[in-house]
Amino acid sequence: MRVGVLTGGGDCPGLNAVIRAVVRKGVSEYGYDFVGFRDGWKGPLEGVTMPLDVAAVRGILPRGGTILGSSRTNPIKIEGGVARIEENLKGLGVDALVAIGGEDTLGVAKALHELGFHVVGVPKTIDNDLNATDYTFGFDTAVGIATEAIDRLHTTAESHHRVLVIEVMGRHAGWIALHSGMAGGANVILIPEVPFDMDQVCAWVDSRFGQSFAPIICVAEGALPSDGDLMTKDATVDAFGHVRLSGIGDWLASEIERRTGKESRAAVLGHIQRGGTPSSFDRVLATRFGLHAIEAVKDGAWGTMVALRGTDIVRVSLSEATATLKTVPLARYEEAMVLFG
Repeated sequence: MRVGVLTGGGDCPGLNAVIRAVVRKGVSEYGYDFVGFRDGWKGPLEGVTMPLDVAAVRGILPRGGTILGSSRTNPIKIEGGVARIEENLKGLGVDALVAIGGEDTLGVAKALHELGFHVVGVPKTIDNDLNATDYTFGFDTAVGIATEAIDRLHTTAESHHRVLVIEVMGRHAGWIALHSGMAGGANVILIPEVPFDMDQVCAWVDSRFGQSFAPIICVAEGALPSDGDLMTKDATVDAFGHVRLSGIGDWLASEIERRTGKESRAAVLGHIQRGGTPSSFDRVLATRFGLHAIEAVKDGAWGTMVALRGTDIVRVSLSEATATLKTVPLARYEEAMVLFG
């Protein structure tokens, strides 16, 4: 059997660990041949490939990013896109695909499976918002990076008696903000699931200064004020209909300074959260996902995604995995609110 592998959407630490595990087990235990598709769904759409064998994956376990490259290409929205993929797979002798990605990449995988393609999915998103799996790899690394940043911001905030706002990733789900904010001792955490009231935020800021400490506010990029809209860079959207978010951290800092008179600054982590070497947790989780994904290929479990449930790796349907986003439950946020101010 010849198996194609692709990585789609935003890169994140752990992708190479999945690729390595898929190839090493597939070659050593099942005798499979592999082809790497470049740049997400653009690879099978345009027939752009790279060699993918044991030699190609040697030494990539600790590397961030993806050796296959990635993109946000959506072949479903391209006229004749599905037919082109079918033709390219047939021409390359590819019998099955392992698609590694988040809701958008796996949404395409689901659609192709329903059209008869042999596809197995692996969940990937640093936002940890993919349904049907307890955790996705990349999330632990992103939280660790954001937590270290908050730790460092505490000292400069105290030195200058100013408010520091740290903006982290999280378009629709505030998992990174919640976890890093709690781990780093942020005094306010703002997430997309719960619109915030600026008067309350300023009250928490004043309360913190009243205790002779400087506030740290951790905000997800998709958080929004109860009487406002999402902060976007411009009106353009990507192939999956997503706008480019930008500016909530700067807006918050400016608004807090205007309302409270306290000097405020914003720090935007951005793609720093995506880059660099994966944590040990993410390396192990990504490796286990890869090992179980190629086993699903061997079993012909098409249309499934490997997922973490407790400490076990299980198979779920791509339909279940992409049906809804996994957002922060209100109860989890209310736990953290006890520590605000």
